[in-house]
Amino acid sequence: MQTPTFTKTPSPLEGGDGVSQGPSRAAEVGERAAAVFDEKRDSVARALDAAASSLHARVESLPGGPNVARAARSTADTMEKAADYVRDQDLKGMLSDITRIAKRYPGATLLAATALGFLAIRTIGRNQG
Repeated sequence: MQTPTFTKTPSPLEGGDGVSQGPSRAAEVGERAAAVFDEKRDSVARALDAAASSLHARVESLPGGPNVARAARSTADTMEKAADYVRDQDLKGMLSDITRIAKRYPGATLLAATALGFLAIRTIGRNQG
């Protein structure tokens, strides 16, 4: 029986296909994406806070009575909590939380992902058309 031998696959710059560099390249791209995301967290949190403040300021003037006002207050409070979460968690922490929730509630996760995909496609379609 012959013992297999392993050799280093040359990169494209060395005349190879670069396949051996795939995992390290993917990790590098992932790290850069995480860094960009982390830089944007504060502005996302500020936008959520601003939207929550705006909704809180308009609660009493919304038509629909006390039920609508209660729902609007609850929504604004949830937006404030989301802003705090975005501000406090890095991408790794968020992905960990999403994975845990997806495992615990797979049906709801699939429904939410479908809804977000639908909204994204509609938004892209409006921007292109």
